[in-house]
Amino acid sequence: MTPILVLNGPNLNLLGLREPEIYGAETLADVEALCMATAKAEGLTAVCRQSNREYELIDWIHDARAGHSAIVINPGAFTHTSVAILDALNAFPGPVIEVHISNIHKRETFRHHSYVSGRADAVIAGAGVQGYAFAITRAARLLKG
Repeated sequence: MTPILVLNGPNLNLLGLREPEIYGAETLADVEALCMATAKAEGLTAVCRQSNREYELIDWIHDARAGHSAIVINPGAFTHTSVAILDALNAFPGPVIEVHISNIHKRETFRHHSYVSGRADAVIAGAGVQGYAFAITRAARLLKG
């Protein structure tokens, strides 16, 4: 089976430094190690990428059609603004799991709406970085039927 693609959007490269009271002390490297270990435990592999650029995330989603079985995505602030990412995800045939480290529904009102949720097969919010492990486990279950 092809790898699960784990995408992280803008500012997630600053995990561990940016607002640790909201996002915790774990770094993006910690998140990526967790994703790789969880995928391995499920008999799968994961490829992790992060970008602050919307077009780059869209290009990776397009490329995933040919090389990945599922997408786990934390779109960061693009969650609330990007119809373009939604459109790209709508063209992806496999499972899509949306992840947010914080509970976006307990934060500012503008964060309550997610364009990505309209495509996601599951949404995990507020579980800290452990949400990525939940997301990969869920993607694995969907892939295995």
